[in-house]
Amino acid sequence: MVNLVAAQKPLMHGLMKMAGIKPYTVEIEPGTVMSFWVPSETIKKHKKDQKPEPPAKPSATKPVVVLVHGFAAEGIVTWQFQVGALTKKYSVYVPDLLFFGDSFSDKSDRSPTFQAECLAVALRKLGVERCTVVGFSYGGMVAFKMAELYPDLVQAIVVSGSILAMTDSISETTLKGLGFSSSSELLLPTSVKGLKALLSVAAHKKLWFPDRLQKTTLRFGR
Repeated sequence: MVNLVAAQKPLMHGLMKMAGIKPYTVEIEPGTVMSFWVPSETIKKHKKDQKPEPPAKPSATKPVVVLVHGFAAEGIVTWQFQVGALTKKYSVYVPDLLFFGDSFSDKSDRSPTFQAECLAVALRKLGVERCTVVGFSYGGMVAFKMAELYPDLVQAIVVSGSILAMTDSISETTLKGLGFSSSSELLLPTSVKGLKALLSVAAHKKLWFPDRLQKTTLRFGR
């Protein structure tokens, strides 16, 4: 069976590079690494046998925009249709939150606060001093938390399809209505039925995908 999710990655990576961003990895601390797509002009060319230099600061003539993805995808999958338009006027940074894409941590913390703290550290290491954070879904909760914790870094936020925070009362009521016993059962589906339930919550309009594609997503998207 063809892995459709993996098959599209080379094309998407090529489109992102054409749009003006390149991949870069930031070590937050030993055991915690966050992968990014950063403005191409901040990455200096180096020979294969040389260690890459840290990225330069973003252009002073372009405001910085940080695009934070939702729970079900890595950064460029969520923002692939926005990057090309934004890079013309903004310095665009697209992170993979921890435990998504190539980002990882040996810490057990899974909270939006931990994500916000690590993202703030990574942005400062990338030379970002002020930025607008755009968050979708789960990324919106991270954006809210960043704005709360780092008002000196976050100039403004734009949030879509999100809430300030997931409280016990909200999660329990929502999960009960959907027929799930825990948030992990909903957000980490192990069956086509579970994936369809997640899509029904995540999208305003009903989305249809063939079962074969959904099985591929479950098999290779973990």
